Amino acid sequence: MKNKITLILILLFSFNFVFAQKIQKDTLTRKQLLIKDPLTPSKAAFYSAVVPGLGQIYTRKYWKLPIIYGALGTSGYYYFYQSRKMKVFRDIYKRRIAGYTDDIYAKRIFQNDQLIQGMNFHKRYRDLSVLFFMGFYLLNILDANVGAHLMQFNVDNKLTFRPHLEPDLIDSNLNYGLTLNIKL
Repeated sequence: MKNKITLILILLFSFNFVFAQKIQKDTLTRKQLLIKDPLTPSKAAFYSAVVPGLGQIYTRKYWKLPIIYGALGTSGYYYFYQSRKMKVFRDIYKRRIAGYTDDIYAKRIFQNDQLIQGMNFHKRYRDLSVLFFMGFYLLNILDANVGAHLMQFNVDNKLTFRPHLEPDLIDSNLNYGLTLNIKL
């Protein structure tokens, strides 16, 4: 009876050990496959072009997702906000031309030219928010591509690049420079 329990425990621990090694091998294989695959940067860029942030998920850089969606969401919010404000100024201007003066800006804006200026102001910032949205969308694609390329870049301890400060012994000034170390 005691031998059976010992045998069962040994089998359970050995299955656990083999299963843990398989999981570790699969995760290493996935990352190594991404690093060795020459199409990884183009796939990441394509995925980010289809759905923003999907290329970062593909390369497992999840921390970039809030930045991407924050930038795109903010640009989208300001587009709709500025459009709504521009339409308010346009509708008030149309009502004033028709002869109505019972709008929300009746006591603050007295001339129609000021309404046109307000409408142009909000139109300009609406157009800028579209440009920012497109810029952040393109940066998302570029970031996925560059991030996948940098996964394939060999970063080793044998290569270092750091700033170098050395005091000058003659006039007590600091000498600035960069040091590049390559260990073969």
